[in-house]
Amino acid sequence: MVITFPHLGNSAFAAKAIFDDLEIDYILPPVSSRTSLEIGSCHAPEEICLPFKIMLGSFIQSIEKGADTILIPGSCGPCRYGEYCELHMKTLKKLGYNVEFIVLDQPGDIGFQELLNRINKISLKSSKSNKEKINALISGYRVINLIDKIEQKAKIKSGYELNSGECKRLFNECKRECVLTKKSNEMILLLKKYNNLLDNVALNKSKKPLRIAIIGEIYTLLEPFSNLYIEDKLMDFGVSSKRFLYPSWWVKDAALSPVNLNSLDIKKASKKYLPYYIGGFGRECVGEAVLAKKQGFHGAIQILPMGCMPEIVSKSILPTISKDEDFPIMTLVVDEMTGEGGYQTRIEAFLDLLERREFNVLHGC
Repeated sequence: MVITFPHLGNSAFAAKAIFDDLEIDYILPPVSSRTSLEIGSCHAPEEICLPFKIMLGSFIQSIEKGADTILIPGSCGPCRYGEYCELHMKTLKKLGYNVEFIVLDQPGDIGFQELLNRINKISLKSSKSNKEKINALISGYRVINLIDKIEQKAKIKSGYELNSGECKRLFNECKRECVLTKKSNEMILLLKKYNNLLDNVALNKSKKPLRIAIIGEIYTLLEPFSNLYIEDKLMDFGVSSKRFLYPSWWVKDAALSPVNLNSLDIKKASKKYLPYYIGGFGRECVGEAVLAKKQGFHGAIQILPMGCMPEIVSKSILPTISKDEDFPIMTLVVDEMTGEGGYQTRIEAFLDLLERREFNVLHGC
Protein backbone atom coordinates (compact mmCIF):
# COMPACT_ATOMS: atom_id res chain seq x y z
CA MET A 1 0.00 0.00 0.00
CA VAL A 2 1.28 3.42 -1.02
CA ILE A 3 -1.16 6.09 0.13
CA THR A 4 -1.81 9.54 -1.26
CA PHE A 5 -4.37 12.15 -0.27
CA PRO A 6 -5.63 15.51 -1.52
CA HIS A 7 -4.18 18.81 -0.42
CA LEU A 8 -6.75 20.36 1.93
CA GLY A 9 -5.00 23.30 3.50
CA ASN A 10 -2.60 22.16 6.21
CA SER A 11 -4.11 18.68 6.55
CA ALA A 12 -1.35 17.17 4.39
CA PHE A 13 1.19 17.99 7.13
CA ALA A 14 -0.84 16.08 9.73
CA ALA A 15 -1.22 13.12 7.35
CA LYS A 16 2.54 13.14 6.71
CA ALA A 17 3.28 13.16 10.46
CA ILE A 18 0.93 10.22 11.08
CA PHE A 19 2.24 8.08 8.21
CA ASP A 20 5.85 8.86 9.14
CA ASP A 21 5.24 7.57 12.66
CA LEU A 22 3.31 4.52 11.42
CA GLU A 23 6.04 3.82 8.83
CA ILE A 24 3.44 3.46 6.09
CA ASP A 25 4.52 4.33 2.56
CA TYR A 26 2.88 7.43 1.12
CA ILE A 27 3.22 9.93 -1.69
CA LEU A 28 2.98 13.53 -0.52
CA PRO A 29 0.70 15.11 -3.14
CA PRO A 30 2.15 17.89 -5.26
CA VAL A 31 1.13 21.39 -4.25
CA SER A 32 -2.03 22.35 -6.15
CA SER A 33 -1.02 24.14 -9.32
CA ARG A 34 -2.00 25.03 -12.87
CA THR A 35 -0.64 21.62 -13.92
CA SER A 36 -2.95 19.81 -11.47
CA LEU A 37 -5.91 21.84 -12.72
CA GLU A 38 -5.15 21.26 -16.40
CA ILE A 39 -4.81 17.49 -15.90
CA GLY A 40 -8.03 17.35 -13.90
CA SER A 41 -9.97 19.57 -16.29
CA CYS A 42 -8.93 17.38 -19.20
CA HIS A 43 -10.57 14.28 -17.70
CA ALA A 44 -13.33 15.63 -15.42
CA PRO A 45 -16.96 16.24 -16.42
CA GLU A 46 -17.16 19.71 -17.94
CA GLU A 47 -19.61 21.22 -15.44
CA ILE A 48 -18.17 19.73 -12.27
CA CYS A 49 -16.81 22.25 -9.75
CA LEU A 50 -13.22 23.43 -9.43
CA PRO A 51 -12.24 21.40 -6.31
CA PHE A 52 -13.07 18.14 -8.10
CA LYS A 53 -10.84 19.04 -11.05
CA ILE A 54 -7.85 20.07 -8.92
CA MET A 55 -8.11 16.94 -6.75
CA LEU A 56 -8.43 14.67 -9.79
CA GLY A 57 -5.30 16.18 -11.33
CA SER A 58 -3.44 15.82 -8.03
CA PHE A 59 -4.48 12.16 -7.73
CA ILE A 60 -3.23 11.38 -11.23
CA GLN A 61 0.11 13.07 -10.50
CA SER A 62 0.49 11.05 -7.28
CA ILE A 63 -0.55 7.77 -8.93
CA GLU A 64 2.08 8.26 -11.60
CA LYS A 65 4.65 8.59 -8.79
CA GLY A 66 3.62 5.22 -7.35
CA ALA A 67 0.51 5.71 -5.18
CA ASP A 68 -2.03 2.87 -5.27
CA THR A 69 -4.42 3.96 -2.48
CA ILE A 70 -6.26 7.27 -2.14
CA LEU A 71 -7.39 8.52 1.27
CA ILE A 72 -10.10 11.15 1.07
CA PRO A 73 -12.52 12.74 3.58
CA GLY A 74 -16.09 12.14 2.52
CA SER A 75 -19.58 13.51 2.86
CA CYS A 76 -22.96 11.93 2.28
CA GLY A 77 -24.35 15.14 0.86
CA PRO A 78 -26.52 16.90 -0.03
CA CYS A 79 -23.60 18.86 -1.53
CA ARG A 80 -22.16 17.23 -4.66
CA TYR A 81 -18.98 16.59 -2.67
CA GLY A 82 -20.82 13.54 -1.35
CA GLU A 83 -20.45 11.99 -4.82
CA TYR A 84 -16.82 13.01 -5.36
CA CYS A 85 -15.30 9.70 -4.33
CA GLU A 86 -17.62 7.67 -6.58
CA LEU A 87 -16.98 9.92 -9.55
CA HIS A 88 -13.23 9.99 -8.89
CA MET A 89 -13.23 6.17 -8.75
CA LYS A 90 -15.09 5.83 -12.04
CA THR A 91 -13.00 8.48 -13.80
CA LEU A 92 -9.67 6.97 -12.71
CA LYS A 93 -10.84 3.46 -13.59
CA LYS A 94 -11.86 4.66 -17.06
CA LEU A 95 -8.36 6.11 -17.45
CA GLY A 96 -6.85 2.72 -16.59
CA TYR A 97 -5.66 3.50 -13.06
CA ASN A 98 -6.25 0.64 -10.63
CA VAL A 99 -6.36 2.31 -7.22
CA GLU A 100 -8.23 1.70 -3.97
CA PHE A 101 -10.19 4.47 -2.26
CA ILE A 102 -10.55 4.78 1.50
CA VAL A 103 -13.26 7.34 2.25
CA LEU A 104 -13.41 8.75 5.78
CA ASP A 105 -17.02 9.85 6.16
CA GLN A 106 -18.33 11.42 9.33
CA PRO A 107 -19.44 8.83 11.93
CA GLY A 108 -22.92 10.37 11.96
CA ASP A 109 -23.29 9.36 8.31
CA ILE A 110 -21.78 5.87 8.28
CA GLY A 111 -21.59 4.85 11.95
CA PHE A 112 -18.55 4.51 14.20
CA GLN A 113 -18.01 0.84 13.40
CA GLU A 114 -17.82 1.43 9.65
CA LEU A 115 -15.46 4.36 10.21
CA LEU A 116 -13.21 2.11 12.34
CA ASN A 117 -13.30 -0.56 9.62
CA ARG A 118 -12.04 1.92 7.07
CA ILE A 119 -9.34 3.25 9.39
CA ASN A 120 -8.23 -0.35 10.06
CA LYS A 121 -7.51 -0.81 6.35
CA ILE A 122 -4.65 1.62 6.90
CA SER A 123 -3.77 0.69 10.47
CA LEU A 124 -3.22 -2.98 9.63
CA LYS A 125 -0.45 -2.01 7.19
CA SER A 126 1.63 -0.69 10.09
CA SER A 127 3.78 -2.94 12.27
CA LYS A 128 3.55 -0.53 15.19
CA SER A 129 1.83 -1.45 18.45
CA ASN A 130 -1.67 -0.19 19.22
CA LYS A 131 -0.22 2.31 21.69
CA GLU A 132 2.18 3.65 19.05
CA LYS A 133 -0.68 3.93 16.56
CA ILE A 134 -2.76 5.95 19.00
CA ASN A 135 0.25 8.17 19.74
CA ALA A 136 0.68 8.74 16.00
CA LEU A 137 -2.92 9.96 15.72
CA ILE A 138 -2.46 12.21 18.74
CA SER A 139 0.69 13.66 17.19
CA GLY A 140 -1.14 14.27 13.92
CA TYR A 141 -3.84 16.12 15.83
CA ARG A 142 -1.21 18.24 17.58
CA VAL A 143 0.41 19.04 14.24
CA ILE A 144 -2.82 20.22 12.61
CA ASN A 145 -3.70 22.39 15.60
CA LEU A 146 -0.24 23.93 15.76
CA ILE A 147 0.14 24.72 12.08
CA ASP A 148 -3.39 26.14 11.84
CA LYS A 149 -2.63 28.32 14.86
CA ILE A 150 0.55 29.56 13.17
CA GLU A 151 -1.30 30.37 9.96
CA GLN A 152 -4.04 32.26 11.81
CA LYS A 153 -1.46 34.22 13.77
CA ALA A 154 0.55 35.12 10.66
CA LYS A 155 -2.49 36.43 8.80
CA ILE A 156 -3.78 38.54 11.67
CA LYS A 157 -0.36 39.96 12.58
CA SER A 158 0.54 40.83 8.98
CA GLY A 159 -1.52 44.01 9.27
CA TYR A 160 0.56 45.22 12.21
CA GLU A 161 4.09 44.06 11.35
CA LEU A 162 6.91 46.61 11.28
CA ASN A 163 8.88 44.72 8.65
CA SER A 164 6.56 44.21 5.73
CA GLY A 165 6.29 40.58 4.61
CA GLU A 166 7.88 39.05 7.72
CA CYS A 167 4.82 37.04 8.79
CA LYS A 168 4.28 35.69 5.30
CA ARG A 169 7.96 34.74 4.99
CA LEU A 170 7.97 32.92 8.33
CA PHE A 171 4.85 30.91 7.53
CA ASN A 172 6.16 29.88 4.11
CA GLU A 173 9.51 28.88 5.61
CA CYS A 174 7.68 26.85 8.24
CA LYS A 175 5.79 24.85 5.59
CA ARG A 176 8.93 24.23 3.53
CA GLU A 177 10.82 22.90 6.55
CA CYS A 178 7.90 20.74 7.69
CA VAL A 179 8.01 18.83 4.41
CA LEU A 180 11.62 17.83 5.18
CA THR A 181 10.93 16.34 8.62
CA LYS A 182 11.10 12.58 9.19
CA LYS A 183 9.00 12.10 12.33
CA SER A 184 6.08 13.85 14.00
CA ASN A 185 8.09 14.94 17.05
CA GLU A 186 10.57 16.67 14.74
CA MET A 187 7.70 18.48 13.01
CA ILE A 188 6.08 19.48 16.31
CA LEU A 189 9.36 20.99 17.59
CA LEU A 190 9.69 22.89 14.33
CA LEU A 191 6.14 24.22 14.58
CA LYS A 192 6.73 25.36 18.16
CA LYS A 193 9.84 27.18 16.98
CA TYR A 194 7.94 29.08 14.31
CA ASN A 195 5.07 29.79 16.67
CA ASN A 196 7.58 31.48 19.00
CA LEU A 197 9.14 33.37 16.09
CA LEU A 198 5.73 34.75 15.15
CA ASP A 199 5.10 35.71 18.76
CA ASN A 200 8.26 37.83 18.60
CA VAL A 201 7.53 39.57 15.29
CA ALA A 202 7.99 43.33 15.75
CA LEU A 203 4.62 45.06 15.60
CA ASN A 204 3.41 48.62 15.26
CA LYS A 205 0.47 48.56 17.64
CA SER A 206 -0.61 52.04 16.61
CA LYS A 207 -1.51 50.73 13.15
CA LYS A 208 -5.17 50.35 12.34
CA PRO A 209 -5.20 47.97 9.37
CA LEU A 210 -8.26 46.81 7.52
CA ARG A 211 -9.58 43.56 8.97
CA ILE A 212 -11.33 41.24 6.54
CA ALA A 213 -13.03 37.89 7.13
CA ILE A 214 -12.70 35.22 4.44
CA ILE A 215 -15.82 33.06 4.24
CA GLY A 216 -17.33 30.56 1.81
CA GLU A 217 -16.84 27.03 0.49
CA ILE A 218 -14.27 25.11 2.52
CA TYR A 219 -12.00 23.76 -0.24
CA THR A 220 -11.58 27.12 -1.97
CA LEU A 221 -10.82 28.65 1.42
CA LEU A 222 -8.26 26.03 2.43
CA GLU A 223 -6.42 25.65 -0.88
CA PRO A 224 -4.52 28.87 -1.78
CA PHE A 225 -4.17 27.98 -5.47
CA SER A 226 -7.94 27.59 -5.87
CA ASN A 227 -8.59 31.11 -4.57
CA LEU A 228 -5.64 32.64 -6.45
CA TYR A 229 -3.75 33.14 -3.16
CA ILE A 230 -6.15 35.80 -1.92
CA GLU A 231 -4.86 35.71 1.67
CA ASP A 232 -1.29 36.21 0.46
CA LYS A 233 -2.49 39.18 -1.58
CA LEU A 234 -4.16 40.67 1.49
CA MET A 235 -0.97 40.17 3.50
CA ASP A 236 0.95 42.01 0.79
CA PHE A 237 -1.55 44.89 1.10
CA GLY A 238 -0.99 45.06 4.87
CA VAL A 239 -4.48 43.73 5.64
CA SER A 240 -5.28 41.51 8.62
CA SER A 241 -7.47 38.61 7.52
CA LYS A 242 -9.21 35.77 9.29
CA ARG A 243 -11.10 32.72 8.20
CA PHE A 244 -13.13 30.55 10.49
CA LEU A 245 -12.69 27.25 8.65
CA TYR A 246 -9.44 25.33 9.08
CA PRO A 247 -8.68 21.59 9.00
CA SER A 248 -8.43 21.62 12.82
CA TRP A 249 -11.90 23.20 12.94
CA TRP A 250 -13.22 20.49 10.61
CA VAL A 251 -11.85 17.71 12.86
CA LYS A 252 -13.54 19.18 15.95
CA ASP A 253 -16.76 19.84 14.04
CA ALA A 254 -16.88 16.25 12.73
CA ALA A 255 -16.18 14.80 16.19
CA LEU A 256 -18.94 16.82 17.85
CA SER A 257 -21.55 16.53 15.09
CA PRO A 258 -23.03 13.17 16.26
CA VAL A 259 -24.12 14.83 19.53
CA ASN A 260 -25.11 18.14 17.85
CA LEU A 261 -22.54 20.14 19.80
CA ASN A 262 -20.58 21.24 16.75
CA SER A 263 -20.09 24.90 15.80
CA LEU A 264 -22.65 26.22 18.29
CA ASP A 265 -21.52 29.84 17.82
CA ILE A 266 -21.90 29.64 14.04
CA LYS A 267 -25.31 27.96 14.29
CA LYS A 268 -26.52 30.65 16.68
CA ALA A 269 -25.22 33.45 14.47
CA SER A 270 -26.86 32.02 11.34
CA LYS A 271 -30.22 31.23 12.96
CA LYS A 272 -31.94 34.46 11.87
CA TYR A 273 -31.01 34.05 8.21
CA LEU A 274 -30.42 30.33 7.63
CA PRO A 275 -31.46 28.08 10.54
CA TYR A 276 -31.19 24.82 8.59
CA TYR A 277 -28.35 22.65 7.31
CA ILE A 278 -28.40 22.83 3.50
CA GLY A 279 -25.27 20.84 2.71
CA GLY A 280 -21.66 21.82 2.24
CA PHE A 281 -20.79 24.80 4.43
CA GLY A 282 -23.62 27.12 3.40
CA ARG A 283 -24.94 27.64 6.91
CA GLU A 284 -21.40 28.19 8.20
CA CYS A 285 -20.82 30.88 5.58
CA VAL A 286 -23.89 32.82 6.71
CA GLY A 287 -23.03 32.47 10.39
CA GLU A 288 -19.43 33.54 9.79
CA ALA A 289 -20.59 36.74 8.08
CA VAL A 290 -22.67 37.66 11.13
CA LEU A 291 -19.83 36.75 13.52
CA ALA A 292 -17.32 38.78 11.49
CA LYS A 293 -19.43 41.90 11.96
CA LYS A 294 -19.76 41.26 15.70
CA GLN A 295 -16.00 40.73 15.99
CA GLY A 296 -15.23 44.13 14.51
CA PHE A 297 -14.12 43.22 11.00
CA HIS A 298 -14.48 45.88 8.33
CA GLY A 299 -15.85 43.53 5.67
CA ALA A 300 -15.99 39.97 4.39
CA ILE A 301 -15.14 38.20 1.16
CA GLN A 302 -17.08 35.10 0.17
CA ILE A 303 -15.26 32.66 -2.12
CA LEU A 304 -17.00 29.81 -3.90
CA PRO A 305 -16.38 27.57 -6.91
CA MET A 306 -18.64 28.00 -9.92
CA GLY A 307 -21.84 26.01 -9.48
CA CYS A 308 -21.44 25.25 -5.75
CA MET A 309 -25.06 24.73 -4.71
CA PRO A 310 -24.87 25.46 -0.93
CA GLU A 311 -22.77 28.58 -1.50
CA ILE A 312 -25.21 29.87 -4.14
CA VAL A 313 -27.88 29.78 -1.42
CA SER A 314 -25.55 31.61 0.98
CA LYS A 315 -24.69 34.14 -1.72
CA SER A 316 -28.37 35.04 -2.07
CA ILE A 317 -28.64 35.65 1.70
CA LEU A 318 -25.46 37.69 2.21
CA PRO A 319 -26.84 40.94 0.65
CA THR A 320 -29.57 40.94 3.32
CA ILE A 321 -26.96 40.51 6.06
CA SER A 322 -24.89 43.27 4.49
CA LYS A 323 -27.87 45.63 4.51
CA ASP A 324 -29.11 44.73 8.00
CA GLU A 325 -25.66 44.94 9.59
CA ASP A 326 -24.21 47.74 7.42
CA PHE A 327 -21.39 45.34 6.64
CA PRO A 328 -19.75 45.19 3.18
CA ILE A 329 -19.53 41.69 1.69
CA MET A 330 -18.02 40.83 -1.69
CA THR A 331 -18.46 37.50 -3.47
CA LEU A 332 -15.77 36.00 -5.70
CA VAL A 333 -16.62 33.00 -7.88
CA VAL A 334 -13.68 30.92 -9.10
CA ASP A 335 -13.20 28.29 -11.80
CA GLU A 336 -10.44 27.29 -14.21
CA MET A 337 -11.21 30.32 -16.40
CA THR A 338 -10.82 32.93 -13.63
CA GLY A 339 -8.41 35.65 -14.76
CA GLU A 340 -5.78 36.97 -12.37
CA GLY A 341 -6.10 40.57 -13.57
CA GLY A 342 -9.83 40.96 -13.03
CA TYR A 343 -9.66 39.11 -9.74
CA GLN A 344 -6.93 41.42 -8.44
CA THR A 345 -8.87 44.49 -9.58
CA ARG A 346 -11.98 43.44 -7.68
CA ILE A 347 -9.98 42.86 -4.49
CA GLU A 348 -8.29 46.25 -4.77
CA ALA A 349 -11.63 47.98 -5.43
CA PHE A 350 -13.14 46.33 -2.35
CA LEU A 351 -10.20 47.44 -0.20
CA ASP A 352 -10.61 51.01 -1.53
CA LEU A 353 -14.29 50.92 -0.56
CA LEU A 354 -13.49 49.76 2.96
CA GLU A 355 -10.76 52.39 3.35
CA ARG A 356 -13.17 55.15 2.29
CA ARG A 357 -15.80 53.90 4.74
CA GLU A 358 -13.27 53.84 7.56
CA PHE A 359 -12.04 57.36 6.67
CA ASN A 360 -15.62 58.65 6.72
CA VAL A 361 -16.27 57.03 10.10
CA LEU A 362 -13.09 58.49 11.62
CA HIS A 363 -13.82 61.98 10.30
CA GLY A 364 -17.57 61.95 10.87
CA CYS A 365 -18.39 62.29 7.19
